[in-house]
Amino acid sequence: MTDFDIKKTYLKFLEDDQEMTMPIAAIESLVTLLKVKQPSTSTELITLLQDATRDLKQSIPNAVSLSAGCDLFMRFVLRNTHLYHDYESCKKHLVENGQLFLERSKASRDKIAEIGSKFITDDDTVLVHSFSRAVYSLLSHAADRKIRFRVVVTEARPTFQGERMAKYLREKNVPVSLIVDSAVGFVIHKVDKVLVGAEGVAESGGIINHVGTYQIGVLAKAANKPLYVVSESHKFVRMFPLAPDDIPTDHDPLRHFSTSNDDQVCSPLIDFTPHEFLTALITDLGVLTPAAVSEELIKMWYD
Repeated sequence: MTDFDIKKTYLKFLEDDQEMTMPIAAIESLVTLLKVKQPSTSTELITLLQDATRDLKQSIPNAVSLSAGCDLFMRFVLRNTHLYHDYESCKKHLVENGQLFLERSKASRDKIAEIGSKFITDDDTVLVHSFSRAVYSLLSHAADRKIRFRVVVTEARPTFQGERMAKYLREKNVPVSLIVDSAVGFVIHKVDKVLVGAEGVAESGGIINHVGTYQIGVLAKAANKPLYVVSESHKFVRMFPLAPDDIPTDHDPLRHFSTSNDDQVCSPLIDFTPHEFLTALITDLGVLTPAAVSEELIKMWYD
């Protein structure tokens, strides 16, 4: 049987296509696995995918986003394998429709941009945290519609992905002010709305995203500013965290104390923002309330 490294394949997809999200890269990897491997029965196929999914989730840090893609594809496989008595026809169907599923998922960002750009109006000042492809696509679409607005972008330590967002927006001739994360409290009363992306949208209606999103949510609510989450529906994940501590992290600063002056900064990469701090979710399924996420997940998994 041909050797296949699921982690290497996944990382290669992300490296080759900077616009690809983690759930899509995970699904691409699993579809590629089906093309390369040659299981002889449906049972072997399902076991193969389950093992690959487990290996991928365990080998990638902060695997919330890719978990959503893996789980969606596994559900797709389990719902379709019983429709065919001939295994080869079943495998062909899964590969072909897996590719179709990928194409539809990739197109979802354009749909979000079309829906979400209506939330941007002339003379808006928008606060954006870190870099999100979906948020950038929305703002880019608004700029293409000749809407005049300004964007305040957090630099988003420790990854500094906000610098990437600022660069891309300036290339679209959008006026940008890049601020340190700790200045959010200073600017929050002066912005009109907040846009954030999501690594994952939980069943509880909250979101897992770049660290700092939670504190922005708290400040936005205190200042009575709307906070919109811009996310593809393939990032909806079957998790039910209720508080920030419910999200596992590899870099918990409260587990890392030192008396050495040479010690490095210890920072988590993601945090959880509960649903009560979110105004609405702008998705390819439409504009949803946080409470509607659970219903959409039920439709995805059980309809």
